[in-house]
Amino acid sequence: MNLFDRFSAALPLDHFLSKYGTSAHRGRWKETFDAVRLTDDQRKLLGTFRREMNIMVLAGAWCGDCSGQCPIFDRFAEAATVIKVRYLDNADHADVQKELSINGGKRVPVIVFFSEDGYEVMRYGERTISKYRQMIRDLAGDSCPTGIGADPLLPQVTQDWLDEFERVQWLLRLSARLRQKHGD
Repeated sequence: MNLFDRFSAALPLDHFLSKYGTSAHRGRWKETFDAVRLTDDQRKLLGTFRREMNIMVLAGAWCGDCSGQCPIFDRFAEAATVIKVRYLDNADHADVQKELSINGGKRVPVIVFFSEDGYEVMRYGERTISKYRQMIRDLAGDSCPTGIGADPLLPQVTQDWLDEFERVQWLLRLSARLRQKHGD
């Protein structure tokens, strides 16, 4: 499956949430978006990004992990206009969900990073290492995080995601094919 073909069908965040989310869902995503505070160093780093990064996010508007993480990507895109983030609903795109399964399961969010010319660079999801470390410490048992309320891990999860975005940016900047194309 050529996943980049799906990128063109994917929606910007506001359209995705309008189409798939309830007002409660939209409220949770906005709460996280408003809570994401990039540090000066993070903004400075994002300001150095030069290669276009097309980011396709497989998500569910209802999903607590999505509402707690995906707004981070759109904050990154505000600081680096070369980042283009688009969303696909996991239920409406079951074939993409199957292609992006993790450990044999349907997981969201899963993001796929593409170069400007549609080559897949990397896949990553569903939670960052900081989140998994916290979950293993808590061993929450029957409870399940809902994404509701302020997440004390948000600054670290933001940094974890930024580390992945940075990795992809440097991979793109050092790509012989793209360096030849851009003359750098």
